[in-house]
Amino acid sequence: MSAFVIADTHFGHAKCLDFVRPDGEPLRPFSSVEEMDEAMIERWNAVVRPKDTVYHLGDVAIPRRGLAHLSRCNGRKILIRGNHDILKLKDYAEHFEDIRGCFYKDGFIFSHIPIHRDSFCGRFVANIHGHLHCHVVTYEGHVDPYYFSACVERNNFTPVAWEAIKAKFA
Repeated sequence: MSAFVIADTHFGHAKCLDFVRPDGEPLRPFSSVEEMDEAMIERWNAVVRPKDTVYHLGDVAIPRRGLAHLSRCNGRKILIRGNHDILKLKDYAEHFEDIRGCFYKDGFIFSHIPIHRDSFCGRFVANIHGHLHCHVVTYEGHVDPYYFSACVERNNFTPVAWEAIKAKFA
């Protein structure tokens, strides 16, 4: 059994197809919300097996009906709620084994919104996060090496293997 992380799927969120990157390119290169959702489900199931664990770092679906896509996604799912995960707990509980505000694993802190580096206090190796879509956390003008973005836009709309993330920080 393996573990994976993913963030900001926004299943069913048609308006996210209108968002652009700083260079003007589309944030999500799909012609319809149906195409986007199907591509993410296909890519998810290509790497995640039924007994694997997936930590979803928030912003799962907009609107509520987008949650139904999770029934087609492999794995045991754990949700770290994001700023757009505003539905009732029972709506998420149908699809997630556990629901949290943040999560600590193997010296890493998982959150939706990046945690300020001063909050690490030497306690965490790095912050695995979502929320920023195509952007990255910077420090003194450079990409901050203490962060990993699990946003779908940064990872080919595919869950990332936990072992690969840990290896990046080894």
